[in-house]
Amino acid sequence: MEENCIFCQIISKKLPCFKVYENEDFLAFLDIYPRVEGHTLVIPKKHYRFVYDVPNFGAYWETALKITKAMKKALNPYFITYVTHGLQVPHAHIHIMPRKKGEEEFVPEIKNIDRDNLNKLAEKIRKNI
Repeated sequence: MEENCIFCQIISKKLPCFKVYENEDFLAFLDIYPRVEGHTLVIPKKHYRFVYDVPNFGAYWETALKITKAMKKALNPYFITYVTHGLQVPHAHIHIMPRKKGEEEFVPEIKNIDRDNLNKLAEKIRKNI
């Protein structure tokens, strides 16, 4: 755990999140600055700088696939994209973004989704895992 890492603080429950999924190694939650409705982050519970630093890389992506399948059922997206650049927060994270038809732009603008709707979205995805 890194003391000043916002994701480590979420893992240790010092900060809240809109949880979608959790197992012993990974946590998935909605991005509070979403690019699309349902924009989810999947992070390892141990602090690693980049996605490619995570030792159980295959299990990490299997977790992302589990979330993707739940999103397909819950949100019926046109397609789903993944981003792993991880520049804003120095903790490995996979962005999973379910896109609707018409959301084909490479980097969509940040959406303003209120807490109540974020809770509903997280629950909708969670129920389909």
